[in-house]
Amino acid sequence: MGELVNCPRCGRLFVKHSIRDVCEQCYKEEEALFEKVYAFLRKRENRTATMAQVVEATGVSESLITKWIKMGRIHLVHFPNLGYPCEMCGTMIREGKLCPKCRTNLQTELKWYEEEKERQRKKQITYYVQKDEKH
Repeated sequence: MGELVNCPRCGRLFVKHSIRDVCEQCYKEEEALFEKVYAFLRKRENRTATMAQVVEATGVSESLITKWIKMGRIHLVHFPNLGYPCEMCGTMIREGKLCPKCRTNLQTELKWYEEEKERQRKKQITYYVQKDEKH
């Protein structure tokens, strides 16, 4: 069962489903925009268009086109110059959420954090010595 939420585009109340994140009216508007973008990209001469060129030619926002790419509705394998920004640095990428550089930096920082956590854990070990009462 869906939950009742406000549409992020227009503010109307609607029942959110796992497939749609906007109300019915906005969904129909997005579908019309998708058809416009896809019709542009289907033309042979436009298959090498960049994101900026697609936005300029169709008037559709980059964020909406990026949403469709991430949803798998636009397959980048067919469009070699399309991409979307890395969520950390903004470099154009074609898969995932992070560029290779940011992914490597994040992995390095996580490894360092885990090693530091282990060093701190080892420092906190307390040794107890039992006193001999005979002396």
